[in-house]
Amino acid sequence: MTTPTPAAGSVALITGGTGGFGRALAAKLKALDVTPVLADLDSERNRSVAADLGCPFVVLDVTDRAANEAVVAQVEAEHGRLDAAYLNAGISAAKSDDVLDLDEFLRVVDIDLFGVVYGAVAARPAIKRAGGGAIVVTASLAGLSPMAGDPGYSVAKGGAIAFVRSMAPRLAAEGTTISALCPGFADTAIIDRIRDQFTAANFPVLSADEVADAMVMAWTSAEPGAAYVIQPGVGTVPYKFKGVPAARTGSGETAVVPEALRPPGMR
Repeated sequence: MTTPTPAAGSVALITGGTGGFGRALAAKLKALDVTPVLADLDSERNRSVAADLGCPFVVLDVTDRAANEAVVAQVEAEHGRLDAAYLNAGISAAKSDDVLDLDEFLRVVDIDLFGVVYGAVAARPAIKRAGGGAIVVTASLAGLSPMAGDPGYSVAKGGAIAFVRSMAPRLAAEGTTISALCPGFADTAIIDRIRDQFTAANFPVLSADEVADAMVMAWTSAEPGAAYVIQPGVGTVPYKFKGVPAARTGSGETAVVPEALRPPGMR
């Protein structure tokens, strides 16, 4: 079965848009006659990447709540609509040792988790005005299987997945699907400091194109609140979350959680 593609003429905002995943996604969206707007920190390098791709560029620090709202307003003003937001900006810890650097921990969480929250809140009304669409969050396999070497990254990505799952019902009610992508190790700058270890172990890493294909799929075909694992040799598969033991009433019957408190997929 052929995966649906975004409608020609649609507009997508990509945070961290000039990084590996952002560049690969932008190229694929342009080929589908979608306008990808690349949002990233202001630098000559980032502006050059956007120019080389032929994409509009907007300056954004994702940790700035007001700046997220201003960028969405700018996209609507300049392009008339916003159909999808790819909340893709992210960093990992610069070092890995037994000492937890709290300043670095908080910086990673600020970008990788709160950058997602601010981006989703800012994009939500614009996507609703466009008639509904998608918010796609770049999480990580580390959000499902935490890495001992990078607690901040694991906490941020795990939090992003929980945010996606908890926001899904209210967004779905207004025609917007929010989902999370959880790639394994991929060929981006995030693995530069340990790249030699992958090479030495002959460990396969994802290409940016493989992840970008999943990002396009998530726009049109993701289930609300779903998390998709992407692994070399496996492809993109939905993650099956395990349930938790149910509460019991005084008579021993299974207690029913109030509907408003049920996470996606819970009956």
